[in-house]
Formats: sequence, structure tokens, C-alpha cells
Amino acid sequence: MNANKVEPGKREAVTEPKWFQWLLIAVAVGYLVFLLLLPLAAVFVNAFEKGVWAYFHSFADADTLFSIRLTLLIAVIAVPLNLTFGVAAAWAIAKFEFPGKNILTTLIDLPFAVSPVVAGLVYVLLFGKQGWLGPWLEAHDIKLIFAIPGIVLATLFVTFPMVARELIPLMQEQGTQEEEAAITLGASGWQTFWHVTLPNIKWGILYGVILTNARAMGEFGAVSVVSGHIRGQTTTLPLQVEILYNEYNFVSAFSAASLLCFLAFLTLIVKAIVEKRAKINSV
Repeated sequence: MNANKVEPGKREAVTEPKWFQWLLIAVAVGYLVFLLLLPLAAVFVNAFEKGVWAYFHSFADADTLFSIRLTLLIAVIAVPLNLTFGVAAAWAIAKFEFPGKNILTTLIDLPFAVSPVVAGLVYVLLFGKQGWLGPWLEAHDIKLIFAIPGIVLATLFVTFPMVARELIPLMQEQGTQEEEAAITLGASGWQTFWHVTLPNIKWGILYGVILTNARAMGEFGAVSVVSGHIRGQTTTLPLQVEILYNEYNFVSAFSAASLLCFLAFLTLIVKAIVEKRAKINSV
């Protein structure tokens, strides 16, 4: 019997002709090549334009090294804080009913709707010297804007939905039956969380952390507004790329950009591994 023969009474899943299917595939591949692969190739070609020695020598610049360290520092601060918030918010929204629940859910999505540049500007209007809280901060010798604390605040804002948005649908799908059973057997709230809730969401947490870390290291818009672009003091790696490019130091600029690309590739690899392990564990 022909395996491709359609049984009577059943319709084919795909009715489009082969040429149309291949056309759609070609359009999708061409779109990815034009918007993704070609720009990435241009980054690495320009980074290695003057050879491998020039590529690695560009990282010996003190300002570039500082921007790398600052980028990693911001990620180290932002990821744990947003992890804590994300788990707490997802736990509250998915497991409990309380007044204002829909408002909290909407506020979590706010950074997705607001431009990062606008978010940075809001922090300047709040904490800058001419802002609402600026005079009080200056009187107490507290500097947020054009300093590292301001960069941390901006990064926290643009990344705080990542973990929560990964966990909320996952925890809602799991329901509350296991937690209720644990409490019925005498477990406390923290015991229930550590031994029941946390093991069920560990892959979602890891996935959210990966996305948060990637966004924290690559954020440009909000950080650009609150940093002041002070070389060697408030420049993260994305900002350093812009500075080097504007100075026509193209090899160093693209070398720094290639490092961000490497970090993105590493993030995608870890993301793929996490997704594979999560599928295996869900079977």
C-alpha cells in the first residue's frame, strides 16, 4: 500500500503545492540571512580585518577592559535581584488570589511596552540634579544618575519581567494541588516552596535567568541615557562599542561587538541545552 495515499474521508494536512512550500522556506531563509547572518558576518569580518593580533590587542585598551568588567558586574547584580523578584511575583500570581492581581500582572509587562530610552529618561527626571528627588540626593551625597547605581536601576527595569514571565504560565499550569497536599501533611510554607514548588520550576527559572543575563549584558538604550558615557567610569560594553565606532576605531569597535556576539552565541547554546533537558524531564 502506498504510504502517501490519503485514506478516504481524511483531508491532507498540507494542501499547498510543493513550489509554494519551497517559496515560503526560501523567503524565511532569505529573511534570516539578510537580517541576521549578514550583519553577524560583517561584525566578524571587520573585527579580524587587520589580523588576529590586532583583534586581541584591541582588548588591551583600559577603557574596553573596564567596560567588560562593568558589564559583568551589572549582570551579576541585576540577575539575582530579578530572579528573586520573578520567583516571588510568579508564586504570588500563580498560587494565590488577592486584590490587584491583574494590576500586578500588567505592571510586570510594562518594560515590554515602554521604550528603554523613555525608561532611562524617567530615571533622569526622578534622580537627576534637576529631578524630583535630585536636590535631596545631592544634599545627602548620593549619586545615582551618571553613576553605576543608575545603570543598575535602568538594567533592573528592562530585565525584571524575564523570570516572572517564564514562571507565571508554568506555575499556573501546574496548579496548587501538590502544595496543598504538602501543607495538609504538615509542611510549612518554606518547606513547601523548597521541596515541592522549586523542583517543579527549576528549568523555567534557569531559562528566565539566561534571558535576563543576555538582556542585562546587551542593554543599550536605557543605560545610554543614565550613564552619561563617562569613559572608564560608566561605559558598559555596548556603550564602548558606540564610542569606538564614533571615533572611527573600527577594528576595536567591531572586536568589542564580536565579544557581545560570542556571549549571545553562548547564551543560545545554554538555552538550547536547557530546553532539551526540560523536554527530557517532562516526558
